[in-house]
Amino acid sequence: MKKIGILGGGQLGRMLLQAGANYPVETFVMENDSECPSAHLCHHFTKGDITQYEDVYNFAKNLDAVTIEIESVNIDALKRLEEEGVTVYPTPAALEIIKNKILQKQFYAENNIPTSDFVITQSQNEVKNHLDFLPGAHKLAMGGYDGKGVQILKNENDLQKGFDKDAVLEKLVTIKKEISIIIGINGKGNTAIYPPVEMVFNNDLNLLEYQLSPAKLEEKIVWKAEAIALTVVKNLKSAGIFAVELFVDMDDNVLVNETAPRVHNSGHHTIEASFSSQFDMLWRIMLDYPLGNTKPIMDSAIVNLIGEENYSGKAKYLHLDDVLKIDNVFVHIYGKKETRPGRKMGHVTILSNERQHLIHIANKIKQTLKIVS
Repeated sequence: MKKIGILGGGQLGRMLLQAGANYPVETFVMENDSECPSAHLCHHFTKGDITQYEDVYNFAKNLDAVTIEIESVNIDALKRLEEEGVTVYPTPAALEIIKNKILQKQFYAENNIPTSDFVITQSQNEVKNHLDFLPGAHKLAMGGYDGKGVQILKNENDLQKGFDKDAVLEKLVTIKKEISIIIGINGKGNTAIYPPVEMVFNNDLNLLEYQLSPAKLEEKIVWKAEAIALTVVKNLKSAGIFAVELFVDMDDNVLVNETAPRVHNSGHHTIEASFSSQFDMLWRIMLDYPLGNTKPIMDSAIVNLIGEENYSGKAKYLHLDDVLKIDNVFVHIYGKKETRPGRKMGHVTILSNERQHLIHIANKIKQTLKIVS
């Protein structure tokens, strides 16, 4: 029986463990909170800091393989583990590129992958030398997550919002649609690609508000998007699960926005809506089983459950009963005890073969289920 470790024990780790219950595997989780959502589902829990070299190395040195829940893992420890024969998903080399926004954008440029124009800045003051990139998105090179570490600079009056650290300034694209494609790739280089999903963002929080699957796109754009996403994943030269986020502009050009080297919010619908979920697919990859079936069972939508403004403290879920009365709705509460404004607390998946019905129910849930304290 293979010994597989997960670095990070939050909601993604929990959903991965739930999918892994179908397979003969011994699971290990490390997280700095012994009451994290994953702690009671794994076979072995270790309290530790995933950013610390010794914690990561000692946790995984006797395992067959290890994967991540979040990018902020100590890379040097992963490199040593890989050298000593522990298989790391994704590889430390791929993770090193993706976790640094500067390296990630340079990777796209070096591999002729279409992406928005960008320039690198080392300080807030430097932004004023690149006014031709405004309006633009200023993104911290390291540490940004769930909408944090991104500032939209519309004009010179916004320069004080820029970051005084290493960052990327990207020229804003006039977007028709934002889409995401989840791809699984195994150690032999075989790939399994999920249909593109369309993402609708909360512009104030820069968080995914809801999404629709599959995305409503012309066939030629789907082909183009899939080809670009596959180019990204194959050039990373790593087995694992990857989420490639893309823009479709007003001229139907497809540009890569960002890549996530792990199971991703934009793939959560696959738990109920696909024959093989993104979590199941990752287990298949790590255990060297055949890749799963990515075809959708039904069309779907996801609504993110986000902490309400002006509420911080012990989480309360208002009108949850009303949502659970709706047919073909699946509620996922992440088990976070404390809520705060903008914090992701869960998601709801909706299944229907009528797109307008999906949008209607998504908006109804968004207006009904509130997370307060």
